[in-house]
Amino acid sequence: MGRIEHIGDATLYLGDCLEILPTLGKVDAVVTDPPYGIDYGRGGGFSATHGWGPWRENVGWDSTRPCREVFDSMRAISKEQIIWGGNYFSDYLPPSMGYLVWDKGQRNFSLADCELAWRSERKAARVFNFSRGAAMQDGKEHPTQKPVAVMQWCLGFLPTAETILDPFMGSGTTGVACANLGRRFIGIEIEPKYFDIACRRIELAYQQPRLFEDEKPAAPKPQELGI
Repeated sequence: MGRIEHIGDATLYLGDCLEILPTLGKVDAVVTDPPYGIDYGRGGGFSATHGWGPWRENVGWDSTRPCREVFDSMRAISKEQIIWGGNYFSDYLPPSMGYLVWDKGQRNFSLADCELAWRSERKAARVFNFSRGAAMQDGKEHPTQKPVAVMQWCLGFLPTAETILDPFMGSGTTGVACANLGRRFIGIEIEPKYFDIACRRIELAYQQPRLFEDEKPAAPKPQELGI
């Protein structure tokens, strides 16, 4: 474990989640976007239109998937889970009827038209329409960075979850969403560069007025997100 930072209601760990997860107590929910192991950057997807241009070959973190033990640990310490890239981890996770879909609003692009999140709760699958252009308004400091709006949408499916864990924090989007919606957050990131970015983004989020002060957040409505 390299560093621990406390920012608002967020506790951020620099280190390997495989080592840190067993040291944590129970949390209400895991909301995360693990590396999918597709090694896309090294596979030649370096053009700016692919979204990987600035990173080039510096994507070693995506060369392999996390091991099954990490997924078992995430499920063991949390009541509910939302795991992006669920279609890449179908051999690790049980069948689910409650997949979440981020529709990017553009077809036949060089990258996927949508992304899928595995959801532990046995409820109907849901779709969130949010364009690539709108997503870029967050600024892109990680090649697979999710929009804050998408992660806030995820939190809307967890209305009673007070403490959210993201073992693959990346640039900290889940933590920003938690700060916006008044949730406690625990984040783990192994790359020092992205850990520092996450700390900065989450600290900036806490400097902004909260979206909700005294009530549990619901899923954001499309008109509230400028869709």
